[in-house]
Amino acid sequence: MTTTRDIATAAVTPTSPVVPALYLCEVAHTRVQPVRHSLRQRTYQWLVDLDALPRLPLPLRPLARFEARDHFGGRAPTLRAGLDAYLASQGVRNADGRVLMLAHARVLGHVFNPLTLYWCHDRAGSLVCVVAEVHNTYGGRHCYLLRPDAAGRADVDKDFYVSPFFDVEGSYRMRLPLPGERLDLTIQLRHGDGSRPLTATVRGHRRPAGTRGLLTAALRHPWSTAAVSAGIRWHGIRLYLKGLPVRPRPVPSTREGML
Repeated sequence: MTTTRDIATAAVTPTSPVVPALYLCEVAHTRVQPVRHSLRQRTYQWLVDLDALPRLPLPLRPLARFEARDHFGGRAPTLRAGLDAYLASQGVRNADGRVLMLAHARVLGHVFNPLTLYWCHDRAGSLVCVVAEVHNTYGGRHCYLLRPDAAGRADVDKDFYVSPFFDVEGSYRMRLPLPGERLDLTIQLRHGDGSRPLTATVRGHRRPAGTRGLLTAALRHPWSTAAVSAGIRWHGIRLYLKGLPVRPRPVPSTREGML
């Protein structure tokens, strides 16, 4: 059982980030086509080890819970089991070492993770792959299996409906380095005509995930996950009022490992 008292003495390798950790961050979306529009929202996220999830003192548990039902197909007994089932469905057999997850925790019974990242290592500590799990506001879930280069960059075709103002077309260029003292992620949507209509960034700084750090983050960003959901919907309304047409939502297909 891991508690906030264990954080300072958690055993890590020399190149591993100290976990669990909190990242106070700013999420930004910049659209340049067909209209210009920007979104900025401050929040906080957790970086945790899937095999040593933090278990907070009882009074703090409503502020941070990590539950398997919130990820992948939602039916696995644990988060690690859900990830392993997805990796097996993609033919990945050697990601049997440490897995670090960046995500929002469930806060006051609510969670919404537009993007959850899993850095998957082998037993020797080498990075095997990154899994980018995307949730949309319609209840859909989808995973992208990425093989980043040394700079953390990877390209992948877009094949999941996220924004109602973009069709399912084009590709993503993702830059997803493992967080250290800083969190610095970039995802850019690219279309076949060379345009880059949307760029999203997540940038922040690491803070200890002890009782004081969590309470400070929760006070600065009360009910953070509900605020993320509300912010996305509010900006959707603003885009609609700017005249953007809503794109038809395709019937989602069932993918292996996401049952």
